[in-house]
Amino acid sequence: MVQDHVTASMNGFRLHHRLGCGLRLMWKAASLGSIGFAVCLTVSLFLLAGCHSKQGAAGPVVEFTTIPPAAQGGRERVDTISGRVTGAKPGQRVVIYAMSGPWWVQPWPDQPFLSIQPDSSWSTSSHLGFKYAALLVDPGYHPPATMDVAPVPGGAVVALKIVDGVGTPQIAPTVPIKFSGYDWDVRTIAGDRGGTNSLYDGDNAWVDKDGALHLRIKKKGNKWSCAEAVLSRSLGYGTYIVTVRDTSQLDPAAILSLNTFDDWGGEQNYRELDVELGRWGDATNKNNAQFAVQPFYVPGNVAPFVAPAGVLTHSFHWEPGRVKFVTVRGQSTHQGAPVVSEHLFTSGVPSSGHEKMQFLFYVVASDKNPMQKDDEVVLEKFEYLP
Repeated sequence: MVQDHVTASMNGFRLHHRLGCGLRLMWKAASLGSIGFAVCLTVSLFLLAGCHSKQGAAGPVVEFTTIPPAAQGGRERVDTISGRVTGAKPGQRVVIYAMSGPWWVQPWPDQPFLSIQPDSSWSTSSHLGFKYAALLVDPGYHPPATMDVAPVPGGAVVALKIVDGVGTPQIAPTVPIKFSGYDWDVRTIAGDRGGTNSLYDGDNAWVDKDGALHLRIKKKGNKWSCAEAVLSRSLGYGTYIVTVRDTSQLDPAAILSLNTFDDWGGEQNYRELDVELGRWGDATNKNNAQFAVQPFYVPGNVAPFVAPAGVLTHSFHWEPGRVKFVTVRGQSTHQGAPVVSEHLFTSGVPSSGHEKMQFLFYVVASDKNPMQKDDEVVLEKFEYLP
């Protein structure tokens, strides 16, 4: 009782002191003119508001207590992630994202919401990433499955915390190969290319005795294992040339993509420039090839065409603000080579960054024409001209 009385008295003194100072300042201002009065009035209001400042600044906070390792993500690599929330309102929940290239909602797109326990804690399993984000969200929030850039607070996202994964970043193991005088890394972990969670096996990419690169899609259990080979270094602006044997008879659900990609370039759609060969899961699609800059859903960012049978050479010349794609018949882009298709993009073209050339042979989801059989493509050579 005595302590409460003393505390109340001290608080009253502090408020009286602030109020007294404010009134004295206002009285003093009478001799300073209108400008002096305005200045003193502002100071007075600041003093009066001081006793409420701490209470007004308080808000919900989300934090981590257990953080997984920093590692390149893969559907088969998971760990526990957990934390706590203070100041949450009824109905609010936690959403977790892991960043490995894009930001991926965890643990699955159809299970994005984590309930806050009575002790204010939350926990789930998460696929690995280099960074992790915890969002405290209102009931009306609809989390996207992936995001190209880091989430930000605002609207239905009432609190946000982003942390680095623990330890030195771990890159998924790859299988090294040499092709056309360059070093390439073959993917060995699962991925979501084309909207389908597919396996990627190191033995699905190899170079034969003549120096040609083979990429294979092969049934493994009840899933398809695919192929991805990524150049070991970034080349930047210049001309990229790839000669490919006949792709006109690919399975309708098989896609060969010859493209640049920057895992850290989410703000520029991963600096992805594509030559894509396939029918996107529709056997009736007469256009079995396309040039593209990302995002593909922007009008004018895709230029489809018909790729005929036989050996074709695909190229794109990339410079600031523009990229020109050309496909010709035969094994060379020499002047006079028969042109199959060409297209110039001058809108949405990314700037050079840390992108690398990559070759992917993968399966797209298709109810109409699902993947039926093993398939293979052969790349005869790759060339880069600065």
